[in-house]
Amino acid sequence: MPNPSQQPEQIRVHVFITGRVQGVGYRFSTRDEANRLGINGWVRNLSDGRVEALFEGSKAAVEEMIKWCHKGPRAAVVKDVAVEYEEPEGLLGFETRR
Repeated sequence: MPNPSQQPEQIRVHVFITGRVQGVGYRFSTRDEANRLGINGWVRNLSDGRVEALFEGSKAAVEEMIKWCHKGPRAAVVKDVAVEYEEPEGLLGFETRR
């Protein structure tokens, strides 16, 4: 029988967001949303115009974060969100990388 005090299962996803996602506050909005959902990881711009992010947290929170990535901040125009599932590493905190 599972122990109710155990943390929910942690998952990790590596996402690549394509569209008008640079110069619109996408990274900072992603950080704010990740902090709101209690997600650990990071986000950064790529030289090809995409945004790359890594999210670790409960399955429910990470799925909510992926859903959010499809919209992004108001000025963003998201065309695609590619999601790769990976093994969690136990990251702590969320950072915006350059």
